[in-house]
Amino acid sequence: MSSPIIVLRNVEKYFEHGPTKTFVLRRINAEVKEGEFISIMGPSGAGKSTLLHLLGMHDSAWTGEYYLAEHTIHKLAKKDRMELYKKYFGFVFQSYHLLDSLTVYENLERDSIVCDVLDRFQIVGKKDLYPNQLSGGQQQLVAIARAIVASPKIILADEPTGNLHSSQGKEIMELFKRLNEAGTTIIQVTHNEKNAEYGNRVINIADGWIAE
Repeated sequence: MSSPIIVLRNVEKYFEHGPTKTFVLRRINAEVKEGEFISIMGPSGAGKSTLLHLLGMHDSAWTGEYYLAEHTIHKLAKKDRMELYKKYFGFVFQSYHLLDSLTVYENLERDSIVCDVLDRFQIVGKKDLYPNQLSGGQQQLVAIARAIVASPKIILADEPTGNLHSSQGKEIMELFKRLNEAGTTIIQVTHNEKNAEYGNRVINIADGWIAE
């Protein structure tokens, strides 16, 4: 393992309701080394997905320090954060986030390797269909294909197998394992103990705190 690619220091997120604050994340201190495969686990509502979206820079309403490689994320403007997001991350959303007006092929955006990635998932024949013509499982496979098609340095995955049959889920986890062995850093949110076994470390979250 090499040096940390992600460092969080005293990161917190809260919502204000008048004079009161409701914390979603509390005093998060964590490091992720390049090449790790980490599973974030914990009960529903614990803050797992919130932390994942914070790492993916989809959320800027937080306090604390966030370092990504040599970049100081907490000091960057939103535009600069988005440039880094494109450079470093692939994100697998729990709710697909496919564009209904674009075909599978167009959703993936990168012509040269799209068919190769779709073929890997055995859905190359679906490339000209629209998301509403696909099953939930197929949409999830396309969402995963979109996350890996640009060969990102880091894959963030929010319950990546939640909408898949067990055989498809196993295939995705095997793919993540191969990508990780090839050097991709992977951070997944999961409730699935078997999925967590593919990784090399678990971060447990309870009530917004990292559980020691």
